[in-house]
Order: sequence, then C-alpha cells, then structure tokens
Amino acid sequence: MKVLIVEDDRTTREFLQQALTEQGYTVETAGDGQDGLFMALELSFDLIVLDRMLPKLDGLTVLTTLRSGGNETPVLILSALDSVDERVKGLKHGGDDYLVKPFALAELLARIEILARRPAGLSKAQTTEIKLKNLTLDMLGHKLMIGDEYVELQPKEFKLLRYLLEHQDQVVSRTMLFEAVWDYQFDPQTNVIDVHVARLRKKLNEVNSLVEIGTVRGVGYRVISE
Repeated sequence: MKVLIVEDDRTTREFLQQALTEQGYTVETAGDGQDGLFMALELSFDLIVLDRMLPKLDGLTVLTTLRSGGNETPVLILSALDSVDERVKGLKHGGDDYLVKPFALAELLARIEILARRPAGLSKAQTTEIKLKNLTLDMLGHKLMIGDEYVELQPKEFKLLRYLLEHQDQVVSRTMLFEAVWDYQFDPQTNVIDVHVARLRKKLNEVNSLVEIGTVRGVGYRVISE
C-alpha cells in the first residue's frame, strides 16, 4: 500500500514515515501543500495523510482541489485545530477521517488500517449496497431489508447501521460514532448513542436478523454475524 504524507513539520513527517514504513507501507512525503498536491495529482496513492495547516497551500485547499478533480483517494486529515467547527469543516471538504494533534501512534495506525480496507478504486459514493447474511442495506434507496422484509429506519438509525456495517471487521468506539453519525452535534456525555443502538437492535431482533450489534464493554460496538 502506497501512502503520501503531506506534513510541513520535519520531525513529525520523518516520524510518520518511519512508523508507516515499519508497518510495511510504501511512503512518499511532501513538506508543503503545493508539493503535496502535485504529487497527489501526478502519482498514484492508496491513502493520503494530510496536515491541515500547510505553507503555500493549506490542507483544505489541497483536499478541495483533489475532490473537485475527481480524485477519491482516502484522506486522513491531521490537525492541531480541535474545535467542532474545524473537524466538521474538514470532513465536509472531503476528508475521510480527522485526527487531532497530538495523537497516539496506535490510533493513527488503526485509522489508516480502516481506510486501507476500502476496495481499490471504489469510493464511498460508488458503494450502493451492503450485504451481510440475510441483511441488505441499500444506500441509494435508503432501505434496510432483512430477507424479503422491509425494516423502516429513522435517518440516524440508518446512518448508524451503515457506519457499523462499513466497519464490521472492527470495534467501533463511541467517539467514532459521535464523529461520523452525529457530526459532533450533541454532548458526548449523553446517552443518545446507547438509545439509538438499543432501538436498532430491537428492530433487527423483531425481524430475525442474522446480523446483531454487540457491545464490547468499555470500548464500543461491533457487528456480529457468526
């Protein structure tokens, strides 16, 4: 897997390059937005790790230019800007994930691994259906079918189930759901996630779904389909 790191801080850039190389990734680097954009456009990468604040061209400009040109390479944004507005802005400009500095290397590697699981050449927008056991989630029709039975979902329930299915090989933390499903629009200390998970479980159980949502105590949730 080939990764492009666009980071102006030399220490951070070299640290990331070494860490990813040790994990078996092929790594190229750029020290400013202009060079990063050129490399992303001219070369083929499986993933881009993009700093938010860069000289010459800032990270959002690089990201917007890539997306407007049809480049769907997964992008993980790194940023010292940790406000809700900045995170939402990064995601809405086309970022696939957003990690705040300083970060733990283990979390960075985990997020990269998640993004790397996306089949080559297949963007999120091109994925129209997810099938697992007797469950079919139709993204275009916004429908959930369990066998031949239609299950009505509220918008947040649909988005929650979709995210869990897209990450079915891992445990999904409450923070990840908070970021992806609710766009930081509520106090993370509330029980809104638990309430929605409970409702979704009930609906799946009522139609004898072979797919369940399991709880990993103290960590988060995972899809169970054994």
